[in-house]
Amino acid sequence: MTNKTAILLISCPDQRGLVAKFANFIYSNGGNIIHANQHTDFAAGLFLTRIEWQLEGFNLPREFIAPAFNAIAQPLDAKWELHFSDTIPRIAIWVSRQDHCLFDLIWRQRAKEFIAEIPLIISNHSNLKVIAEQFNIDYKYIPITKENKLEQETQQIELLRQYKIDLVVLAKYMQIVSADFINQFPQVINIHHSFLPAFVGANPYHRAFERGVKIIGATAHYATPDLDAGPIIEQDVVRVSHRDEVEDLVRKGKDLERVVLARAVRSHLQNRVLVYGNRTVVFE
Repeated sequence: MTNKTAILLISCPDQRGLVAKFANFIYSNGGNIIHANQHTDFAAGLFLTRIEWQLEGFNLPREFIAPAFNAIAQPLDAKWELHFSDTIPRIAIWVSRQDHCLFDLIWRQRAKEFIAEIPLIISNHSNLKVIAEQFNIDYKYIPITKENKLEQETQQIELLRQYKIDLVVLAKYMQIVSADFINQFPQVINIHHSFLPAFVGANPYHRAFERGVKIIGATAHYATPDLDAGPIIEQDVVRVSHRDEVEDLVRKGKDLERVVLARAVRSHLQNRVLVYGNRTVVFE
């Protein structure tokens, strides 16, 4: 999209007239709405919406939009975020030894499937440094042990600040990120197989093969202090059969992980994900 736009993500207690209030804020300031999606969670009593409008012809300068909308949002007890389409997010990709998600994210970014910069890769192993060098991305090798975890996470946080990172993507980073880290930097997306909690730990595909599973899947979610229990952004599955060997399960699982992670990252970067409680609404 060549026209610059503003995006509001809003959640608030459900009540009559909300759509009119939000639309009138944009209309009364000369804005033209180009996308509007909404959902009501009746069980939670919440109204959730994503509204996108053109900035061309909008009467309010960017720096005045947030305070002006806040005057409307506060009486409604609304939680909201304001984003602009021409803001280029900066991503740090964290990896361990596996490279399939790393390659896929870099390729998609280079192909402009999503608009972002990838200035930094962090790893607890050194073997993927050659990929970073190939694409001219800074690579920071930070080994993690039980003894140095706190110290190394402090270094990781400092790097995120230094590189002005907006989003961390755990692209098969095989380390547990601490609750303290998440509290300091909550914008983290993780990808893992969907065998959890049945096949937790190492070699899940081998144990799933032994169990004779008929589907395998992948889940992308926001990381929280509760391990692998954060709000889910994207999931998918593929069928397997008795003819599939462990290698086939691993191959199919990697394919899913690539696609599911890419979808989740794209939705986040396009400001289509609204988190409430431990759930998400992902607007089309």
